[in-house]
Amino acid sequence: MILPASRFSVTVRDHLMVAHSLRGEVFGPAQRLHGATYVVDATFRAADLDADGLVVDIGRASEALGRIVGALSYRNLDDEPDLHGVNTTTERLCQIIGDRLAEVVHRGGLGPVTLSGIGITLHESHVAWATYEVAL
Repeated sequence: MILPASRFSVTVRDHLMVAHSLRGEVFGPAQRLHGATYVVDATFRAADLDADGLVVDIGRASEALGRIVGALSYRNLDDEPDLHGVNTTTERLCQIIGDRLAEVVHRGGLGPVTLSGIGITLHESHVAWATYEVAL
């Protein structure tokens, strides 16, 4: 009998508070400037644990997520030059955070980890959330 490959994950959490407006009639009143608060979960995935029995150091992962989220928090995203022309939907914010976190991993900012992917989930409310998966 062949067993499926082992998979492990570690999730760290932060939050994000922004102001923004969304372009397009589909967004109704959200086309006007409004605030949004998200709970942000970053899930780090690995096929196996490292020699220390870890997927990723939780402290380093939390710090990296905090820096990325902190750079976006308490800002009007409509005014951010690197987001010019971007419709900052919940899904798109997941992608932005996930891609920035993947860059940290590729630069070695989380140490010598062997991750297979990262999942970013933004909880917009207790009944709605979005997730973006980055393969590494």
